[in-house]
Amino acid sequence: MATIRKPEGFDSQRLFIQPEYMQNDLQSQELTRSFYVSDIGYFPQARYHYRERNEGCDSHIFIYCVEGEGWIEWNGSDRQARIAPHQLAVIPAGMAHRYGAAVDNPWTIYWFHLKGEHATQLIRAYGLDSGPLSLPLGTHAQWLEHFEQCFALLTDKTYSLQVQIHVSQTVRHLLSTVGISASHSAQDKKREHYLEQAIRYMTDRLNGSVTLLELAQHTGLSKQHLIYLFKKETGCPPIDYFLRMKMQRAGQMLDLTDLSVKKVCGAVGIPDPYYFSRMFKKMMGVSPTEYRSIPKG
Repeated sequence: MATIRKPEGFDSQRLFIQPEYMQNDLQSQELTRSFYVSDIGYFPQARYHYRERNEGCDSHIFIYCVEGEGWIEWNGSDRQARIAPHQLAVIPAGMAHRYGAAVDNPWTIYWFHLKGEHATQLIRAYGLDSGPLSLPLGTHAQWLEHFEQCFALLTDKTYSLQVQIHVSQTVRHLLSTVGISASHSAQDKKREHYLEQAIRYMTDRLNGSVTLLELAQHTGLSKQHLIYLFKKETGCPPIDYFLRMKMQRAGQMLDLTDLSVKKVCGAVGIPDPYYFSRMFKKMMGVSPTEYRSIPKG
C-alpha cells in the first residue's frame, strides 16, 4: 500500500500523552505500575497517516479502526495486514512496525498505548496480538464508551491518582471483554453449543443417572470427542462434571432446606449415603453435616 507521509495533526483529532511526572508516579504505585495508559488519542479520517518505528515502541500499541481502512506491518515486512472497520490491531512493545491509513479511504482510529507487565500478560492470555481482531457490535459500543470516559478523565484530572487507577481498571476490563468476544470463532461457538447441550441434558437428570454413551448419543458426538471437549472446557471428563453438578445441587439443598442428609443424597440420585458423604467431602472439602453448619453469606 502507499505510504505517503502526513505532517503531524488531523482535523478534529484528540490526543493526550501522560506527562513524565505522572508516568513516574504510576510506575511507583501498587495499583498502576503493572498496567497503565501512557498515551491515548482519536484520529478522524486520518489521510496519509503514517508511522514507522524500526526499533519498536516502549509501550504496547492498540489501534481500533471504526471507519475507513488502514494497514499494519509487524517486524518489517514479515507480517502485513489490512485493517478494516471494527477491527483492532495490537503491536507489542519492542516490535518493529509500520502502519498507515489507506489513501483512498483513510481510517478513523481510536488508539492508546499501554505499559506494565500485566499489559504484556493480558495480550498473551487473550492472544490479542495474533492479528486484526473483529469486534462484535456490543463490544464496539463498549470500546467507544470506555474510550470517551477514559479520555475525558485523563485530560480533566491528569493529576488525580484515583482517576488514573479508575482508567487503568476500565481499560483492563475493556481488553478482557475484547479478548473473550474476539475468541468466539464459529468453531468455538459450535463447541459451546455441544457443551451446553450436554450440560442441559445432565441438569435435567440430576436426580438420576447419566452414562457417557447417553450423552454422546444426545449430542451427536463420539464418546472420545465428548471427553476431549469437556476436559478442554471444564478440566474434567463428562461424568466427573456430572458428579460435581450433583454435589453443587446437594450443597444448595443443605443450605436452603431442612432435609436430612439421607434425603438430600436420594434427591440427587445417589442411593448410598456413605458413598454420597465421601464424594461430597472429596469435592466440597467438608462433610455434608459440616457444610450445613458453616455460616454462609
